[in-house]
Amino acid sequence: MKVRQDVHSAGIPVLCQSCEARHRGVCGALDPDQLVGLAKSSTKHNVEPGVELIGDTETVDSYSNVLSGVVKLTKSLSDGRQQIVGLQFAPDFLGRPFKVESAINAEAATAVSVCSFPKTAIERMMKESPELEHRLLKQTLNELDEARDWMVTLGRKSASEKVASFLLMIAKNIDPMLDPAAQSTRFDLPLTRADIADFLGLTIETVSRQLTRLRSDGVIRIENNREVTVDSLARLHRRSGA
Repeated sequence: MKVRQDVHSAGIPVLCQSCEARHRGVCGALDPDQLVGLAKSSTKHNVEPGVELIGDTETVDSYSNVLSGVVKLTKSLSDGRQQIVGLQFAPDFLGRPFKVESAINAEAATAVSVCSFPKTAIERMMKESPELEHRLLKQTLNELDEARDWMVTLGRKSASEKVASFLLMIAKNIDPMLDPAAQSTRFDLPLTRADIADFLGLTIETVSRQLTRLRSDGVIRIENNREVTVDSLARLHRRSGA
């Protein structure tokens, strides 16, 4: 008896067949032969919350695709203070190509699953595949656009709009399987109240007050202090001031 071969997965390594990064991330630019080559040196592993993935000034010898969970990016000052400068979700590419040392700290904010591969392998493939280089450039430009939007959030929006903007960002990105046309969603907050306050430039008390206000107004529901339900993403969007 012959086993029917799925045309969409023919030649695709088992490691890659159900991977979001293959469909929507940078690996989507690779052909089956390139995926096979990369899979031979790739490893999937799970990381517990709070574990560092990349250290500031650490030598970069590998890159990763985020497969699930949320990664927290921070910058450190000389006196030890840290500022959260971004979050990464599946299927984001974690790492800075062509840089010898990392300029950020990357830490698992939640339980995270990543697929890691050697720096030399991906940089070689970038030279061989213009499409891969194009995808990496596109992600970099998207991150730049998001950083500019976040500058507006931090500099011009009210405390209420900042908290709503944060929730909207999490709602749209935390679940890679979420239908872009979905009108409602549910998720666990990936950051503590203290981290949310740090990210938004607010106090912990202000963050808690604004979450309570959004809940009282029926924009969100919160259970067990972390599980957030948004019944109307459109309504949350309006409250974000966007």
